[in-house]
Amino acid sequence: MLDLFHASFYRLASCFPIKLKITQKTYLLLSIIIGVSAINLYLLLSISQENLDVLHSISNANNLKVIVERIAGTANSIASGNETDRQTLEAEINDFDQTYTLLGTGGMSQGVAIVATPSELRPIYDQVGDSWQNYKQDTEKIRQESVFDPKVKDALSYVLGKNGDLISLTNGVVNDLTPLDRNYNKHKMIAAQMVNIAKDIGQNTLLISIGEGGNATASLKKDRITFDGDLKNLEGSPLDNIEYAQYGVIQENLPQIPRENSSSLRSLDPLWAAEQTKIIFIENNPLISREFGSALKNLDNQRSTLLGVTSQFVDEWNKFIDSKLNQNVIVVQALLIVDVMVFLLVMLSIRKSLSPLQMLTNAIIKVKEGIYSERIDYNSNDEMGELANTINSMASTIQKKEEETKKVEIAKDEFLAMITHELKTPLVPIQGYSDILLGEHLGQLNKNQKERLEIIRSSSMSLLQLISDLLDAQKLELGQLRIKKSNHNLKKTVETTIIAMKPQAMADQIQLVQNVDHDIYSNYDEERIIQVLTNLVKNSLKATPPKTGKIEVSVKDSQDEIIVSVKDNGKGIPIEARDKIFKKFYQVDTSSTRESGGSGLGLSICKGIVDAHGGRIWVDSEMNKGSVFSFALPKNELSKTPV
Repeated sequence: MLDLFHASFYRLASCFPIKLKITQKTYLLLSIIIGVSAINLYLLLSISQENLDVLHSISNANNLKVIVERIAGTANSIASGNETDRQTLEAEINDFDQTYTLLGTGGMSQGVAIVATPSELRPIYDQVGDSWQNYKQDTEKIRQESVFDPKVKDALSYVLGKNGDLISLTNGVVNDLTPLDRNYNKHKMIAAQMVNIAKDIGQNTLLISIGEGGNATASLKKDRITFDGDLKNLEGSPLDNIEYAQYGVIQENLPQIPRENSSSLRSLDPLWAAEQTKIIFIENNPLISREFGSALKNLDNQRSTLLGVTSQFVDEWNKFIDSKLNQNVIVVQALLIVDVMVFLLVMLSIRKSLSPLQMLTNAIIKVKEGIYSERIDYNSNDEMGELANTINSMASTIQKKEEETKKVEIAKDEFLAMITHELKTPLVPIQGYSDILLGEHLGQLNKNQKERLEIIRSSSMSLLQLISDLLDAQKLELGQLRIKKSNHNLKKTVETTIIAMKPQAMADQIQLVQNVDHDIYSNYDEERIIQVLTNLVKNSLKATPPKTGKIEVSVKDSQDEIIVSVKDNGKGIPIEARDKIFKKFYQVDTSSTRESGGSGLGLSICKGIVDAHGGRIWVDSEMNKGSVFSFALPKNELSKTPV
């Protein structure tokens, strides 16, 4: 099957005209890809948008259950006495109505499209509506009916209002009985118990009034019967009701309380008679009105029914969507198959068109590596053929130019070697005879003659140094500079350089110091490193002002390398010049350089010597604050203190 596909693709690829340019083929293939992609994109976006709208609709259907739960919670809140929630309940009823209607008709909700319930789901949709109407009727009753029974509320208010007097009078009974002898101890115990019961009556009544009844009604009844039995025992009245025995109150045969000690008890009797009547009414009638309570109970029963049918509605819609998605998946799979076929065709065509590209790439790599003799064997009239001919011509031209350049370089090197040698030869006798004449070996000289000879001698030394720099620069460029490495002490090397440069520093009134605390050994060419240090110190002397100038040479021993630094407080180096100062003949300021001398080769030679040691050199500088030239020498097995 795979071979059959390949054969078909190759036949399709062969349909493209052979003489088409690569750009024309590319445009054609891109047009095919763009066309197929546009069709795919349109279909996928349509399916995605349809699925998204349906998901929004199902989400709204789920919101119906959320609204039902909110309505139940708000109804319970109203039952707890939160009257302001009646408006909230009305808004929630409207919210359900609007959401349910939108699911039936379709439309927009909060900026998203809602799809109408499919005809296949209309029966279950109507069941949700019927169940909602029953639920809504009870909800409207809760919204409109009064929560509390006004008579019970009045009774509660009366008991709570009189409870303070009840406690006060029971305390008065305790106080009246206090002076009596031990024959009245039982009276005193009963009176003390009545004080506690009076307090409990107040607490239980308060709990009932705030809707936290629970066991408070039963406790209130027990307190009432117990308090009434205790009062009758103190008064010597008979306990003629069976309820007293049920709560453990028994008849007590107590001595009669003297009249002078029963004033509080006589006042307590009418108060308790009135309050007991209210408590009995509270016990036998609920605080919540019967109409409201019935509606709340019905609402709870209807909630389960409504939630059940709504969940069934959502589940059936999800199943319906799953069946639709299966159809969409088939469409997407068909699109993918078409895409794969188109892209395979495009890839085969591109591969055929770009097959010479690797050949051209290899040829360019050869040119990059300096091999210009190889030629690309590719004959075609398309862009690849034109590019191959251009690369062949370029390689021939570069090869010819390189041969000419090599000849020029050889001639230049020979000329430079000859001219430096020829210049150096006459300088030796000039410098020698200048020294003889200044030493007055051929007769005494006057002041003017000595000054002129000093100029001749100084100029010859400068010219000799320039020639020496040119020779070193040429050797570095040709890779012929000889480096003789051996184990040396950098501390001694720095000291040797300082001693050699000290006279010039003193003449320029510049402080030259070294900061090397201990011996540090490394494998290097001492003569060449002294040359590097000398060049760096000379540069710092030129850039540092007299009297206030200071140059410090330091050495830092790190794990992998040794860093040598020459720091000055001179004028610094501009930012734009820092990347160029190590190039041959580059001068930061040509006017000042001519004034103080220099060829522009010193730093270039320093870099060449350090590179030849496998090290690195760099500069850190800040204008008007100074510069720090540093170079690093790598450590190796010979970089150790000799035994």
